[in-house]
Amino acid sequence: MKINGNEIKPGNVIEHKSGLWVAVKTNAVKPGKGGAFNQVELKNLIDGTKLNERFRASETVEKVRLEQKDFQYLYAEGEMLVFMDTQSYEQLELQADFVGDRKAFLQDGMQVTVEMYEEKPIGIKLPDFVTLEIVEADPVVKGQTVSSSYKPAVMDNGVRVMVPPFIEAGEKIVVETNEITYVKRAEA
Repeated sequence: MKINGNEIKPGNVIEHKSGLWVAVKTNAVKPGKGGAFNQVELKNLIDGTKLNERFRASETVEKVRLEQKDFQYLYAEGEMLVFMDTQSYEQLELQADFVGDRKAFLQDGMQVTVEMYEEKPIGIKLPDFVTLEIVEADPVVKGQTVSSSYKPAVMDNGVRVMVPPFIEAGEKIVVETNEITYVKRAEA
């Protein structure tokens, strides 16, 4: 399946330079001069080498179709994360850095989708949104305009996120897991 270069997201597997690569990090760049591009950090699925590439929106790449299996996150054991296949109940252990920075969003019992290529796990998709509690939020600076200013806060998983000034410690918020951004206050 062909996709445009600007549609590559973390976890996508693409065929590039006659190899299979997984997108580890992506960054959409819109320079003041010239066309926009997607700066993508790729990791080779076979030998683990890394590569930084720029993909313009006009470029197309082949997205590899993978078998997708549903797993449930069980627990972390050292540098390994343990998941259970929801169909066969078999356990799967993955390196923590396989999940990357998003491992902080894993919660007990969370449903994830693991992408397999020839029975080998090569990608993982977390839910797009999770609800977390704010444990620390900076006070509002008097005179700040409410509409445009965000303040730093720390969630109960230890990750920092920028939140609107009305969010206080102890409140639950919904966070987008791919971009690690505040979405809204959680429903009570």
